[in-house]
Amino acid sequence: MKVKYPLATVMAYGPDDRTVTKLVVGIQRSAQDDPDAIEVERWVGTKVAEDPRVAKEMYAFMKAHGAKTVLTATAIMGCPHEEGEDFPEGGDCPLCPFWKGMQGSGTSDERWDRQKSPRVEKLGFFYKFWLPEL
Repeated sequence: MKVKYPLATVMAYGPDDRTVTKLVVGIQRSAQDDPDAIEVERWVGTKVAEDPRVAKEMYAFMKAHGAKTVLTATAIMGCPHEEGEDFPEGGDCPLCPFWKGMQGSGTSDERWDRQKSPRVEKLGFFYKFWLPEL
């Protein structure tokens, strides 16, 4: 598949590898974009992965930025808290013990294989709901 820009990236986060409490969409306008230039929107809540309102808002955000390609991970990527804001850079989140040693800038690749993490089946609702219209 050839990536067309603007590119939307959808990522899920949660307190463990089975519970989604945060969805993040990033819009990258070109392959040369500086990471600081990426537009980011976040949605949080205990039922965020099942909320049709959130799905509509995510779709509207991507459409407003002219997204031509949407990429996503099939696993929860880490805790919903922000490294450097909610816990120290390179450290573990004190609120999400499940992720200890498995995320953040201080984590080595050998500690955790994201491919072995359970797939986030609930997110399938969003893909069917809004991706066919992009």
